[in-house]
Amino acid sequence: MNIVDALDARRGTTCFVGAGGKKTTMATLAERLDHAVVTATVRIPIFDGWVEEVVVTETPREAIENATAWPLGVVPTQERPDRYRGYDPETVADLTDIDHPILVKADGARMREFKAPSDREPQLPPTASTVVPIASAHVVGEPLTDDIVHRVDEVAAITGLDPGDEIRPQDVAAVLVHEQGGLKDIPPDATAVPLLNMVDDERLETNARAVAEAIHDRADVPRVVLAEMRADDPLVAVV
Repeated sequence: MNIVDALDARRGTTCFVGAGGKKTTMATLAERLDHAVVTATVRIPIFDGWVEEVVVTETPREAIENATAWPLGVVPTQERPDRYRGYDPETVADLTDIDHPILVKADGARMREFKAPSDREPQLPPTASTVVPIASAHVVGEPLTDDIVHRVDEVAAITGLDPGDEIRPQDVAAVLVHEQGGLKDIPPDATAVPLLNMVDDERLETNARAVAEAIHDRADVPRVVLAEMRADDPLVAVV
């Protein structure tokens, strides 16, 4: 199995939530997919460097149908020099009949490695076929602080931890598959495939496997993917 198939990204609309490598994961998949479309339903940093073209347009269908360069990015507007604004979820949902894999950034994390969503997140299109909740394997053993965690209070509410407590494998698992965490607002027909990223040594793989085991104890997901998205072969394991 390769990383594209492990994340069920070869077709349909694949949405990425959580923290610890959403953009890197999307870039890795876009490079390996035929005719991938990259977009967002939330703000997204400038990503021109890992697609062939970005079209700023209010009519993404037209841009996709007329595209000659792939992977293609589509966004409605450039909000600031360093970021684009995303489409509303219904606009992305309207693209579901297009015969291209669509990769969607569906929440924000402010460069942290672990998070729980706010009351306004995620922004998932109802036609999402796969939702990938992401966390970094690096957070296991670290304290629950805003240095590495986005929305400490929300993570604490799900896990029962207090700010400053050590994050355990079961805490990462709890957030990734909680209905107010990584599985929040997931469409009924979508498949959830949790991803532990930044698994770049044996210790981190051990931690990530412990998270994966705890996920399977808590939720009915087809697999948990362990990866290092910066590696030439990003797939570490499927658990």
